[in-house]
Amino acid sequence: MKEIKHGYFSKIEDERTWSGYPVKIFYTEEDLKTKDKSLPGEFPYTRGIYRDMYRGRLWTMRAVCGFGTPKETNERFRFLFKEGETGLDVIFDIPTMTGIDADHPDVRDEVGVQGTSLCSLPDMEEMMDGIPLDKVSSSLVITSYASPVILAFYIALAQKMGIDIKNLRGTIQNDPLHHRFCGYPEEFTPTELCLKTATDIIEFCTKNMPLFYPQNINAYDLRENGLNAAQEIAFSFGMAMAYIDACLKRGLKIDEFGPRIAFYCSAHIDIFEEVAKFRAMRRMWAKLMKEKYGAKDERTLKFKFGVHTAGCSLVPQEPLNNIIRVAYEALAAVLGGVQSLHCCAYDEPLALPTEESARIALRTQQILAYETGVGRCADPLGGSYYVEYLTDKLEEEANKILEEIMRQGGMVNAIKSGWVQKEIDNFAYQYQREVMERKRLIVGMNIFRSEAQGKPIPVHRISKKKRMEQIRKIKNLRKTRSKRDVLDALSALKSAAKDEKNLIPYIVDCAKVYCTMGEIMGVIREAYGMRYDPLGKLQSPLK
Repeated sequence: MKEIKHGYFSKIEDERTWSGYPVKIFYTEEDLKTKDKSLPGEFPYTRGIYRDMYRGRLWTMRAVCGFGTPKETNERFRFLFKEGETGLDVIFDIPTMTGIDADHPDVRDEVGVQGTSLCSLPDMEEMMDGIPLDKVSSSLVITSYASPVILAFYIALAQKMGIDIKNLRGTIQNDPLHHRFCGYPEEFTPTELCLKTATDIIEFCTKNMPLFYPQNINAYDLRENGLNAAQEIAFSFGMAMAYIDACLKRGLKIDEFGPRIAFYCSAHIDIFEEVAKFRAMRRMWAKLMKEKYGAKDERTLKFKFGVHTAGCSLVPQEPLNNIIRVAYEALAAVLGGVQSLHCCAYDEPLALPTEESARIALRTQQILAYETGVGRCADPLGGSYYVEYLTDKLEEEANKILEEIMRQGGMVNAIKSGWVQKEIDNFAYQYQREVMERKRLIVGMNIFRSEAQGKPIPVHRISKKKRMEQIRKIKNLRKTRSKRDVLDALSALKSAAKDEKNLIPYIVDCAKVYCTMGEIMGVIREAYGMRYDPLGKLQSPLK
């Protein structure tokens, strides 16, 4: 283990960025390769997609929320809105993410643990009770190929409330391919079905929900799995191109759906590298859309992104230090021109956020917006030789990785071959080794660690009683709904899937007669020649 000297003669010993690129003592104009003289709001949008940035409108302040039952999640929504949250952001538990109902015998211990359990339209009604869907921006954070079902529940609820779905604002993550290297087996994330359902959502929203973002490429989860900044750019762009190509093959035009593609990025702890990353992403996206896909609408050329501060940078040792880490990461996001921001709670390495830790995370954004002055000027770090150099460097490195992805035939082939997972594993191993050898220093963990045990912090626990309530509720739903209506809707959905039709209208019809998440996804799986139940325990209702 490396010995670290500290005290009066302390100095910076790691002369690299977080991603491993060497850093000189200082930079001058001679270090810049790209002479980008564009202004904020001008192509290629390196300095921001709007000329006035936050003087026109502040970023949307979100707090990812979801745990236990839909009712508990609704109570947390109301708390967060009362505290000043400006956009709703909901995450779902593992069973919901994988299209399995809460009463499945193999998942009961996972119900509501890492997000909220949502199995039916009544669950969506309970979760969104009192929330004016046509007056809030909702972010539905579900990345799997079960995304169409969550969207259908949301649409069905809006229609039941008398809201025209063309007035709905928000986004659904809809990036199922990334689950192939987030620990989910092929049975849960079949590649072709992932592309099919993702394209269905984009096509449906393009034609029926003009204010809604039908896709939010999940660069964040990629980064959390161990990528560096350039890999985050390249892998997420590779994913986006796979979906774009599928939509073009479907017959959509790039300027029909391109303006409503967004990205969900990480803001890590290296402030200048992260600012440069966002600047490079804007420039690269504008060029990609214009040069490769022939986009003419400037809305298609503009890289829209939300940020989630880096959960993987937080540590359980001395957890209050995480408040400081999150604040710096949020600063990087705002300096980089983010449109929507979620700050992690400091207790994330230990449990889901308590009300108090969620409030602190929200206050972090509010202090940034209203006290620090960092939003007064668009791209305030533009012109810094160091930041401009890093922007060029990350663009260069990301393009090299993209070229390798294209040599393999695109992101889908790169995933199937195992190359993407290998790259993730290699960087994650290298990072962990450097932490263990103290080549990377983490305060409170491998340097400046206090031996004194502080007062234990309160952590959020999921009630077993609440989990059982959710399971009883779905069992009761099965008993009280119309069995004939359910079978008719599921049969129509299965036929539509076999005929390669857009499935969203059929899933909405299923939602309205109280078909469950597991039933809808099971029938779709059947139509594609897979098991109704990926865990092999349940029989199809259509048998």
